[in-house]
Amino acid sequence: MNMKKIYSLGALAIFGLFAIVSCVPQESSDYSLGKAPTADQLDFTITPTTEKPNIVDFANNSDIPGVAVWNLGNDSGTSKGDEATGTYPFKGTYTITMTLYSTGGSATITKTVTIANDDMSLLNTPGYNALTGGAANLAGKTWVFDEYHSGHFGVGPAGDSSPIWWAAGPDDKLKCSLYTQKFTFTQIGVKMVWENNGYVYTNNAGRLALADLGYTNSVAPEAGDFDVEYAPKAQYTFALNEQAGTLTLSDGAFFGHYAGTSTYQILTLNDTVLYLKCVSTVEPGNGWWYRFVPIEKNVKPVIPVKTVPLAENFEGTAKVPFTSENMGSLSAFYSNPAPVPINQSAKVYLYQKSNDFYSNMFFATSAYKFDLTTQNKIHLKVFIPSYNDYTTDNSVAGAWIANAKLQKKIAVKLQNSSLGGNSWTTQTELSFTDLETDKWLDLTFDFSSVSTRQDYDKIVIQFGGEGHSGSGIFFFDDFSFSE
Repeated sequence: MNMKKIYSLGALAIFGLFAIVSCVPQESSDYSLGKAPTADQLDFTITPTTEKPNIVDFANNSDIPGVAVWNLGNDSGTSKGDEATGTYPFKGTYTITMTLYSTGGSATITKTVTIANDDMSLLNTPGYNALTGGAANLAGKTWVFDEYHSGHFGVGPAGDSSPIWWAAGPDDKLKCSLYTQKFTFTQIGVKMVWENNGYVYTNNAGRLALADLGYTNSVAPEAGDFDVEYAPKAQYTFALNEQAGTLTLSDGAFFGHYAGTSTYQILTLNDTVLYLKCVSTVEPGNGWWYRFVPIEKNVKPVIPVKTVPLAENFEGTAKVPFTSENMGSLSAFYSNPAPVPINQSAKVYLYQKSNDFYSNMFFATSAYKFDLTTQNKIHLKVFIPSYNDYTTDNSVAGAWIANAKLQKKIAVKLQNSSLGGNSWTTQTELSFTDLETDKWLDLTFDFSSVSTRQDYDKIVIQFGGEGHSGSGIFFFDDFSFSE
C-alpha cells in the first residue's frame, strides 16, 4: 500500500473534521484544529531483538500524540501503529521512515539501521521455499503461465475476488508472447531472472503506457491485443511479504503482461501453484489475475476420447447429472402433464426458462471427451405448452438478438468445457423451431456432421431461445446420447 493510500485511510477522520469545520462559519479561534507537528517533536527507538539481531523492533517515542505510519526500508510496504517490527535477511544499511499524523497535520523523520551480517534463516519460510525451491536450490525455480488450466489469465473489477469479466481457457493465448515468459526465483541473493522472446503482452491501454516509457514497437498477434517489444534486464530482485501477502518485483519488472504495476497480491503460493492478482494502474478499477506453475509441471493433459452412452428417464435417481444454469426455481423432476402416447411415463423434467438472457441446463464431464465417430445422436421427447407467452417482445442482451420473443424452440449444443466461459465460441448447435404445442414430440439431434471432432465434452439443452428475458415452462423426457 502506498503512502497516499495510507494517508487517506489514516486521516479519514481528520478530513471529515476539516469538512465539518469548513462548512460552518467560525467566530472564534477556539475551534482551531491545532498546530501541525514538527520533525523535532518526533522520535522513535530502534531495538534489535536479542535472539536475532536481523529482526528489529521500532517504537514511537514522540512528544505529541498521533498516528504513526512506518516504512521500514525493506520493501515490506507500510504499517500503522506505535510499534513495528522489521525483518532484514541481508546485511546493509536501511532507512527507516516514520510519519506521525495529528489533528493539525503530519511530520516525518528518518533514521538508519545497520545490519552487520546476512541471516539466511529468515528466508527459510514456507513462502520463500515454495517460490524459490529453497536455499539449497542454487539454480532457482522457474515459473510459467499455467496455459492448460482454465482461468490462468483473466480480468475483472479490481475489488472482486475472481476475473468475472473474462478468463482465458486452455491455450487461449497461444498466438502471442504470454506463454514465452519465464520467471526464475532464487533464494540466495533474492534474485529473479526474467526471460522472454523479446516481447511482452498487453492491451491498448498498456501499449500506450509502455510507449510513454519508450517501448514504442508493437505488433498485433493472432491472440488479440498487442505484443510490445521489451527486453528484460539481466537480473532483478524481489520482495516477498508473507504477512501482507504480496510479491514485489524490482526495477519496474512485471509478470509478462503489462498493467503498470510491479506489486502483486498472492492468492495462492505453494510448491505447484503461484496465483496472483494485481490492480492495474493504466486502467484504474481493473484487476488482472495470473496463474503460474513450475515449468516442469506445464504439460498438456491427455484426456481420453470415449464412447459412453448416456440415458435419463427422470423416473427415479438421476442417472445423468445435469446442471442448471440461470434456470427458474420450478425446474425439477415433475409429474407428466400429458401421460398419453407417445410418452405415458409418470415423471418428466419440468424446465423453467427464467428471465435471464441465457438460461439453460447442461451435462459436462472432465474425465473424457466424446467419441462422436459412432455415438453422435441425441434423442429426447419434448412438450411445448401453449399457455406460455410467445407474443410479447422482451428485453434483450444486445442489438445482435434478432428475436425478442419467447420461442417454441429447443436447441441442443455440443461444447468444449475446457474453454470455460468461452465454451460457446467453438460449439456446434442444432435446433428445432416453431414446434407444435400441447403434445409430446420425439426429436433426434444428429451430430454426425462433426463426428471427427474430439474436443467436445459438454451437452447443453436450451428451450425458448436465448438472449431475451422471456420466461416460460417446458417439459422433456427420455434423454439419450447414443449411436
